[in-house]
Amino acid sequence: MGTALAAAIDIDEALEFDALVRQHQAMVFSIALHFLHDRSAADHVTFWLRRVTTHRCIDYSRRRRFRFLRLDGVPEPAADAAVSDLLLSRRLRTLVGELPASARMAVVLRYQEDLTPEEIARVLDRPVATVKSQLQRALKTLREKLGKMVPHA
Repeated sequence: MGTALAAAIDIDEALEFDALVRQHQAMVFSIALHFLHDRSAADHVTFWLRRVTTHRCIDYSRRRRFRFLRLDGVPEPAADAAVSDLLLSRRLRTLVGELPASARMAVVLRYQEDLTPEEIARVLDRPVATVKSQLQRALKTLREKLGKMVPHA
């Protein structure tokens, strides 16, 4: 099987996995809430699902020896704010996809899932300072790469 075809299949598998998790996250919370009759405990079950998912994604990307997962063509979920520059948005998604797995996961959890550094630290089982450092380094890298492609006025 060609490398491009293998990569396309792996992307499809990752997208299917992501859709599966998103589809069932509400169901997991509902089961936990109705069984435990405790919203706080049900939130912990949802937290556990997110944690297991993030770790499995990182493990999967390392096992497959992917440096990055191209996100071109991946549909964005509906957002409240309209994106003014679609080309820049696509390029940014690509650059985020090129980050190392653990830094990419921290960025996704922070800016896609809107978790705080403290929440990310709990999900990834890392010190908060490590998460903050990873986010700062990732943002610096993204700014540098974007700066190279956007001409300065």
